[in-house]
Amino acid sequence: MARNLFIHDNPDRFVAGTVGEPGQRTFFLQARSGKRLNSVSLEKQQVAVLAERLDALLDEVQRMDLAQVPEVGGLDDLGPLETPLDDDFRVGALSLGWDEDDRLVLIEAFAPTEGEDDDADEPFEDDDPLGPDLLRVRLTPIEARAFVKRAFAVVGAGRPACPFCSLPLDQSGHVCARANGYRR
Repeated sequence: MARNLFIHDNPDRFVAGTVGEPGQRTFFLQARSGKRLNSVSLEKQQVAVLAERLDALLDEVQRMDLAQVPEVGGLDDLGPLETPLDDDFRVGALSLGWDEDDRLVLIEAFAPTEGEDDDADEPFEDDDPLGPDLLRVRLTPIEARAFVKRAFAVVGAGRPACPFCSLPLDQSGHVCARANGYRR
């Protein structure tokens, strides 16, 4: 099967979002450049880690004076995910980087590969037909800050945490290990 590359340099929109009720949500990254729209599905934890690492990267870029990384200000994107919402692939791995020449953040989401080998650190070239499907997005620092702000809000909008064990509470409660198995 041919490899799909979804490349968005300076997209019109790049957001994290969800579909579904808390506890049953599906998480997405969505990029739009003009009329081209790409969505990939991933785990809540992947969105959380991406936001945390991207926030740390932006802080480090600011600290090293590689670029100005202003606060988001009025760049909040609170809109829903765009439709049609068909994921191009499920994310297996994410990578994050800083392009010093262009002063842009690089985010890559890779589809899982068949028989993934933990020792295989060789990156795939874009023209390699055997590589996994890829979503690549390049953002300005302020666009990246806006992504981080929204991603933290999306991840935090789920079910409330149990005050004893910090696991998510369902509407009917849950069996809490810290309360010796009593339903809270």
